Amino acid sequence: MEVPKDQISTLIDQGLYSSAQMLGCFLVSSPAANAESSPHLKSESLVLLGDALFREREYRRAIHTYKQALQYYKIIPKQNSTTTRGSLQSNRSSSPNSFNVSAINENEVKFKIASCYCALSDNRAALVEMEGIPSKARNLQMILLMGKLYRYARHNRAAIAYYKECLRHCPYVFEAIIALAELGVAAKDIISLFPQTPIRSGKTPFDHLDSNRWLLRYVEAQCCIASNDYKGGLELFLDLLQRFPNNIHLLLEIAKVEAVIGKNDEAIINFEKARSIDPYLITCMDEYAMILKKKSDYSMLNKLVHDLLNIDPTRPEVFVALSVLWETKDERGALTYAEKSIRTDERHIAGFIMKGNLLLAMKQPEAAVSAFRNAQELRPDIRSYQGLVHSYLALSKMKEALYAAREAMKAMPQSAKALKLVGDVHASNSGGREKAKKFYESALRLEPGYLGAALALAELHVIEGRNGDAVSLLERYLKDWADDSLHVKLAQVFAATNMLQEALSHYQAALRMNPQNEAAKKGLERLEKQMKGLDPDAPDDDEDNEVDDADGDQEENELL
Repeated sequence: MEVPKDQISTLIDQGLYSSAQMLGCFLVSSPAANAESSPHLKSESLVLLGDALFREREYRRAIHTYKQALQYYKIIPKQNSTTTRGSLQSNRSSSPNSFNVSAINENEVKFKIASCYCALSDNRAALVEMEGIPSKARNLQMILLMGKLYRYARHNRAAIAYYKECLRHCPYVFEAIIALAELGVAAKDIISLFPQTPIRSGKTPFDHLDSNRWLLRYVEAQCCIASNDYKGGLELFLDLLQRFPNNIHLLLEIAKVEAVIGKNDEAIINFEKARSIDPYLITCMDEYAMILKKKSDYSMLNKLVHDLLNIDPTRPEVFVALSVLWETKDERGALTYAEKSIRTDERHIAGFIMKGNLLLAMKQPEAAVSAFRNAQELRPDIRSYQGLVHSYLALSKMKEALYAAREAMKAMPQSAKALKLVGDVHASNSGGREKAKKFYESALRLEPGYLGAALALAELHVIEGRNGDAVSLLERYLKDWADDSLHVKLAQVFAATNMLQEALSHYQAALRMNPQNEAAKKGLERLEKQMKGLDPDAPDDDEDNEVDDADGDQEENELL
């Protein structure tokens, strides 16, 4: 009763995994693959069955099957050295040297087991398997996995060593380049790893540097971004895009950086361009969703989420995009989606940022702190710093808030947003307002178009009774910026100084731009009472909340 072993490989190669798995069951249970007489055939058959299960994403079954294969594999040499009952019997099924030669590669099976554990997010178990493979036996795929697993375990030095090893083998392992940049390795050190040995054509990959200059510039760009030099990174990426027009990876990298530095309109154009080239794109689409929400473009956001659900509803990016969409309707539902994204991929930064922002909006700053900390441990970015600072302020933990804001400033010396964060901490108590004013002004000197800092500075002017200064500052921005939050702030200042007609026109302008603006809706209700000569504060004391609300809106917008 022969079951053709090579047929399983054929089925797997053809992608017919379900049939391969069923044939594997026949092979493993056939008399020919008897554990006593033919442990080599038994272990080979089990590996093939494991491969079919792995491809069918039945990872736990695959692990179990691979491990059985390794157990039978261990019996093989023993049977050779000692004459056991099995080898004394006539051995019809196997060739004479079948005990000495085994078709399975133990190290590859261990790698397959580790890959299954990775798919199940059990990185510790994966690392144990990988460490059982002798270093000389590791191929490029195994070395890359070692780098990732050590990075997940926060053994950064070991991770760096493995990622460097990848690039010595092949300079085009982009995952290794990005990881080394994020782990703080300098561009020149990464470039020095690229192989200088001659390739078949007789040239070394990097002796004709001109043709490969683009890769060196790519490394420099990733190192700029990782060290928060967004301007430098953006210039390099844009330069590369000219040489590789319509490159989807570059368009996404550029759009992400533009989103971080607040160039939302440019980011939207680049995300849209990437989608027009490849309408089935999911990578980074959650970042795109966050910008659309920030711009209150709900029709585009709706369409984006609808498209993503049709492409692949199981990806973490899709859950974050759903969370962004639900945020305005149902914060609890939105939180469920954010948590689902993290369960799907526990290293998905946008999921943690979204979760932190939602918890902050739901007045759960303690829980928000831990979400932002998680995001920061994966990769510090301005949004996790902003989240931490605002969470600590909500908890009245001034010292921690100031520490987090200064940490952001140290990490991003060229960031106006980091300067504003320090200002926000000082502005939260009356004794620090003068200091806050200086930080806001520095942020505006560094980045004159940074609306967040302008609004915060105007708010300080109002608190200190300098309404005229607030108006002239905000009106200066109106020339270049069509932004609803700017109109709301102006309306609030005019309402406070009893210039009701001006306040009305600015509230209306804000609602024309963004009909969803809550602060504008509430402000308009108050204003209508004022105009009728009623006391707007009579039913409930709303005035202070109003200013806070607008601020809260602005901060949330920025956080996202």
